[in-house]
Amino acid sequence: MDSINKEQPEHNMENLSGAKAIEKLTELAKEAETCFFCTTAGLGGSAGVRPMSVQQVDEQGNLWFLSASDSHKNAEIEADPSVKLFFQGSKHAEFLSMEGRASISRDKTKIKELWNFVLKTWFTEGEDDARITVIKVEPTHGYYWDNKHGTAIAGAKMLIGATIGVTLDDSIEGQLRV
Repeated sequence: MDSINKEQPEHNMENLSGAKAIEKLTELAKEAETCFFCTTAGLGGSAGVRPMSVQQVDEQGNLWFLSASDSHKNAEIEADPSVKLFFQGSKHAEFLSMEGRASISRDKTKIKELWNFVLKTWFTEGEDDARITVIKVEPTHGYYWDNKHGTAIAGAKMLIGATIGVTLDDSIEGQLRV
């Protein structure tokens, strides 16, 4: 793929699959901590878009969330399990767009595993609150934008490139196939 700047001296495209895709997904989700969780069958005023905290990314690349059984989100997932998740870890890097299929359960073992005290804000009865459900998102595919060598090096390359008039982009992007 050609760079937007033909003088770009660096390779900035890398599609990832399998274990490498799961590693990148886990890294980006952990850095962002939250995402915009988008359902297809938007019922509420948000048109199916809301911020959600990722509780866990497991070894298979599944993303886990806790949600209220009486939420619009749960009703929308039951109507259509197709979801999109959008992550931003920092101002200039760690972006991820992920599509997948969501399922809802009341698995008490998983709720206990994912539970943390702050969730009592939404589930006032604690981890035994009758309204808690677990949402599992199984990714089908995604796309990421990141930098290769960390924020400090990416920033330095931007400054040097701007000074000498050459694109020294430290970005990397590509498809994720979990």
